[in-house]
Amino acid sequence: MAYLDGKVIAVTGAGRGIGRAVALDAVRNGARVVVNDYGVAVDGSEPTSEVANAVVAEIKELGGEAVANPSSVTEMEGGESIVQSALDTWGRLDGVVCVAGILRERMLFNMAEEEWDPVIETHLKGTFTLFRPASALFRKQRSGTLIGFTSGAFAASVAQANYSSAKGGIVSLVRSAAAGLHKYGVTANCIAPTAKSRMSGQVPFGLEMGEPEDVAPLVSFLLGDGARHITGQVYHINGGQIGVYNQPGIERSMWKDGRWTVDEIGRCLDTQVGQEPLPILERLEMMAQAAAAGKKPNE
Repeated sequence: MAYLDGKVIAVTGAGRGIGRAVALDAVRNGARVVVNDYGVAVDGSEPTSEVANAVVAEIKELGGEAVANPSSVTEMEGGESIVQSALDTWGRLDGVVCVAGILRERMLFNMAEEEWDPVIETHLKGTFTLFRPASALFRKQRSGTLIGFTSGAFAASVAQANYSSAKGGIVSLVRSAAAGLHKYGVTANCIAPTAKSRMSGQVPFGLEMGEPEDVAPLVSFLLGDGARHITGQVYHINGGQIGVYNQPGIERSMWKDGRWTVDEIGRCLDTQVGQEPLPILERLEMMAQAAAAGKKPNE
């Protein structure tokens, strides 16, 4: 038997890039797949369902089973229709993978509301709109897998405050889902890929990227029975590298009886609590130094 034999999986953003690779790999591992893609450009414009239909045709050529769903994940009805597509076609749903996303890059001080809202809606709300109906179903059947897609940008990004915020929200949503659904036998995990895609054009010099197909096997593994003990994790994958992010927690504290004063905080904060390094600032400094020397950061 193949690893995902008998399972039905729904994948958003499955018409291109990583989503397509995830859908195809799930099929190769025996799953039947709902291929969801609204079919928009990177900036969220020009919707078309042709890309979803094309992936379904590709899957059928491989001898697999798939159904297209063109709904927008920015609306609750969209997420509900994806779940319903699985139930109407195969009578079951075992896992959902939320890959759909768009970009509208701008420095924070220039960002307009019209550039903020659609990115939050597509990434963060778009994960919730599918997680919500899927989790209700999984709770009843006492099994199921929720997989969200974040990015290393959730830690910080220079010109993507909207995207970074959405991706950070997805991490918290996944961890909350893991905590709330654990007792029902439902797992929730997050993938932070580094891979070539339509949304990976703006990357720092010296950052090597894998292919979308490198990401897919990790997703397939987490969807299967071999990963039922794994939940609440954020996994990074880049080519042949797989890593796990740390869980948030307080590193250092300082204490006193009663309320701190401003002067006391000023005397003690640096020496007793201090700061945690922000890696992106170190990278930006390295890039600035390399640019001043006429080199790339990795040279």
